[in-house]
Amino acid sequence: MSDLPPPPPPGGGSTPPPPPPPGGGGYSAPPPPPGGSYLPPPPPPGGGYTPGGGAQYASPRTDGLAIASLITGILSLVCCAVVLGIILGPAAAIMGFISRGRITSSGGALGGGGLAIGGLILGVVGFLASIGALLFWIGAFRSVTTT
Repeated sequence: MSDLPPPPPPGGGSTPPPPPPPGGGGYSAPPPPPGGSYLPPPPPPGGGYTPGGGAQYASPRTDGLAIASLITGILSLVCCAVVLGIILGPAAAIMGFISRGRITSSGGALGGGGLAIGGLILGVVGFLASIGALLFWIGAFRSVTTT
């Protein structure tokens, strides 16, 4: 046999596609998008390494009692005009106090210390506002009944 290439196909008229590039494992850029002007950003250098990375740690879990304290404290402040803050205020303050103790003793495993403090403060303010509202309603009721 001879080392001659095979003869071209008869009558094709078109040129055959170019041979594939030699395998080298190199990265070639994708073809440009048809008709559009948007080009995607190039891949980051260094194989996708982002500086400052390293191991990503999960944030501490928020204590549920801290969330409940904050919600109850907000409700005690909102409902102080109808004197519900007398009940909700101390409940929020107690939950905030207990939650703050649990968070500090957890050694960083629990978060939400700000929520617990916020619930404690709002509970105390809601309680005091409800006491003020109660005194106002008592005074208003006495003035209406005496006249």
